[in-house]
Amino acid sequence: MSSNYETMRKTPPGILLMRSIRGKDLSLKSYRYMVLFVTFIAYACYHASRKPSSIVKSVLDPEREKGSGRNPWPLGNVFIRENVEGFDGNRISIKGWYPFNGLDGTSKLGEIDVAFLSCYSVGMYVAGHLGDSLDLRLFLTCGMIFSGIFVGLFGMGYFWNIHVFWYFLVMQMLAGLFQATGWPSVVAVIGNWFGKRKRGLIMGVWNAHTSVGNISGSLLAACVLDYGWGWSFIVPGALIVLGGILVYLFLAAYPEDIGFHCEHGSAKDMDEVINDDEFQIQNGNEVALEKYGSRKGSGSRKSVPLFDAFFIPGVIPFALCLFFSKLVAYTFLYWLPFYLSQTEIGGQYISVKSAGNLSTLFDVGGIVGGILAGYISDKLNARATIAATFLYAAIPTMLIYRSFGNVSQGVNILLMVISGLFVNGPYALITTAVSADLGTHSSLRGDSRALATVTAIIDGTGSVGAALGPLFTGFLSKKGWDAVFGMLTVCALIAGLLLSRLVVAEITEMAYGPIHSSSEQQIHEASASESLLSDQRR
Repeated sequence: MSSNYETMRKTPPGILLMRSIRGKDLSLKSYRYMVLFVTFIAYACYHASRKPSSIVKSVLDPEREKGSGRNPWPLGNVFIRENVEGFDGNRISIKGWYPFNGLDGTSKLGEIDVAFLSCYSVGMYVAGHLGDSLDLRLFLTCGMIFSGIFVGLFGMGYFWNIHVFWYFLVMQMLAGLFQATGWPSVVAVIGNWFGKRKRGLIMGVWNAHTSVGNISGSLLAACVLDYGWGWSFIVPGALIVLGGILVYLFLAAYPEDIGFHCEHGSAKDMDEVINDDEFQIQNGNEVALEKYGSRKGSGSRKSVPLFDAFFIPGVIPFALCLFFSKLVAYTFLYWLPFYLSQTEIGGQYISVKSAGNLSTLFDVGGIVGGILAGYISDKLNARATIAATFLYAAIPTMLIYRSFGNVSQGVNILLMVISGLFVNGPYALITTAVSADLGTHSSLRGDSRALATVTAIIDGTGSVGAALGPLFTGFLSKKGWDAVFGMLTVCALIAGLLLSRLVVAEITEMAYGPIHSSSEQQIHEASASESLLSDQRR
């Protein structure tokens, strides 16, 4: 009775309502689709709420020289040429918004970005450990609601006519802290519901939420920009609050939390829910079901200490790789619209709104890159090799985009999509499938949880690079965009080189078969002896 009470206590209220209306429970497969959908929406909301600052940069700091083009854009009203006279509306003007429209305006915008991302990266380490210790559903809900509040308060600076730099800085810092709750939580939830066998493909498709969030955030912020730049923050802020309510109502963080114990499902169902490598069903399904049935719910599991998680094989190389990989990706995330509005493309400049719309195509390429990287890495069972290959391919792609992206609108779009594919592909792979793989590594014994902790370590380290990239861009862009793209190519090269040891190990394994380390061999021997003893007791 107590175990049933614990399980029901964890059941989301929206699921309880659905059960009462339907009169019966959903299938395991339906719940897995629900988890994919809810976490997809949740993290898309997180990313949508991060995009406004990149969209309004050219409104807050509009200084640039514009040329006038004669030829209309080929895509109609979606991409509109800049009106040199200024913007429509009472409060948005070509003069910008103090304190961001001075000589050091670009640097201040960079400082705003680095404040957000610094707090995000620091908060990530704490959030990951808390995510493995607390109720993931409630933890994620609180993070989303408070993120939306502080994003909205940044936009309220427009309506309250605030021109104090510290106000905007503090709002971004607080938003960054609560945004850190998102990624470790959603990756942990997906890792709890899906095994390793097709994790790369599943997470590659699922990771499209990053690009979908970027695209929807850009479009939302650009659509309401004419009514005042404050609305570009308030609308995405309200969206993530609604997403938090959806998570509270419908997200089941663990299969156990909605009653999927061994006695309710078949061995096939169990193999789908739990990690394929950890629970091999042999000699019937008794042993696996015993393990699974002993879990009373998410509250009964213990978390892995943060320091111990650093020593899980592969965590440090991938974390350092993501430091440089995410630096590149987030520089595009925060500065691409600004770059497009300041660059003459096909003999003309485009408006701030059009630059925001056009930048979404980079994320379209990112969706394809994430899916492609996940699918290939599943087929080859070589996460590091695929990530490094994409990173090396991103180097010439970014240089070509910088050199020839201004030739015409069509060339710019094509090169932008290809750049998004190679830049976001490895970033998506490392933060999803790789993090989930390492969080369920064979070195973790017993009923330990490290999914959120490992995800936090990897993405938290990457977020430090993500903070530095926009900051350096704010200073380097004054010397010219060639310096910025030079920085990006060097970082992509370093990121690829950091995976060299893992790449060699994967290629060796593909050529000669798996080579177990002494520690892994001891783990396998220990598990085999435990199984033998249990058989002898019977």
